Amino acid sequence: MKLQQLKYVIEVVACGSINEAARRLYVSQPSLSKAIKELEQELGIIIFTRTSTGITLSTDGAEFLGYARQVVEQAELLERRYFNTAPSEQLFSVSTQHYAFAVNAFVGMIKKHGEDKYQFTLRETRTYEIIEDVKNLRSEIGILYVSSFNEKVMLQLLKEQGLDFHVLFEAKPHIFVSSQNPLAKKASVTLEELEEFPRLTFEQGEYNSFYYSEEIFSTLPCKKSIQVSDRATLFNLLIGLNGYTISTGILSEDLNGSNIVSVPLEEGELITVGWVVNKKTQLSRIAKLYLEELKQIIDYYMA
Repeated sequence: MKLQQLKYVIEVVACGSINEAARRLYVSQPSLSKAIKELEQELGIIIFTRTSTGITLSTDGAEFLGYARQVVEQAELLERRYFNTAPSEQLFSVSTQHYAFAVNAFVGMIKKHGEDKYQFTLRETRTYEIIEDVKNLRSEIGILYVSSFNEKVMLQLLKEQGLDFHVLFEAKPHIFVSSQNPLAKKASVTLEELEEFPRLTFEQGEYNSFYYSEEIFSTLPCKKSIQVSDRATLFNLLIGLNGYTISTGILSEDLNGSNIVSVPLEEGELITVGWVVNKKTQLSRIAKLYLEELKQIIDYYMA
C-alpha cells in the first residue's frame, strides 16, 4: 500500500468519477483504475462498486476512506514540518438545509484555515439529497433538523443509511418576515395571525414528504403557499409579497441584510438542528475545524 494510492482514492471520492479524478491528477484513466484495483487486491476489500452508470463507495470503502484521510493528513504534516513542502489542495464538502449560520461558519472556516490551495463545496440542498450526499460520502457533513413530528422517521432513516446524528442546538420556532410586514414589530405571533400571509417553504422535489420538509408545522393547512428552491428567492418573496417562513430564528444581517427580521412564534414545539456523518468514516481535520466554527457561530447568535 502506497501513500499515492490513498490520495487516488480520496480524489476519486471527491470527484465522483475515475475519469475526472484522472484528469485532475494528470494520470491516465487506465493507470488510475489499475492502481486502485491493485490496492483493493492487496487489502482484500472492494473500495468502489462499479456499475454501468458509474462508481459508488462500498461499505468497506467508506471505512477505508476515513483511515486514508487521516494517514494522508498526517503525512502532509510531516512533510511540511521537516521538508518545508507546500501544502496540497485541501478538500472538504458539506450539504445543508437552507441555514445562514451554516454559510457563516463556512466563510469563517475558510478565512481562518483556508490555505493556498483548497477545493471546498457548500451545498444548500434538499433534505433527501443531504442524506444521500453523506451516505455516499459526496459530503463529509450534513446539517438538518428534526422535531417531535419527524424525529422518529428521520432518525430511523438516518440509522438505516448508516449515519449518526449529533445535536448542535435546540431553538423555539420563529418566523422570518420583511421588516415592513405588519407582523415585524410584534413581540411574538400566533399561527392564527399568519393565516392571511403567503407561507414560503423550500420544495423537496420528488421526495416531497412532510417528513423531509425544512419547515416545522408543514402539515398545517395554508390558504397561500409558495415553494422555492433557494434562499435568495425566498427572501425576495418575503419582501415582495409580505410572506413568511418558519425557521430557527437565527438570522445573519451580514448575509441577509436588515430587510428581514425574526419574530418568535407562540408555539411550544422545539426545533433540534444537528449534523450528520457517515458512521464508517473519521472526520477530516477540515471537517473538525468547520464544526468548531459552526458551534462558535451558533453560540454567538444564541447568546
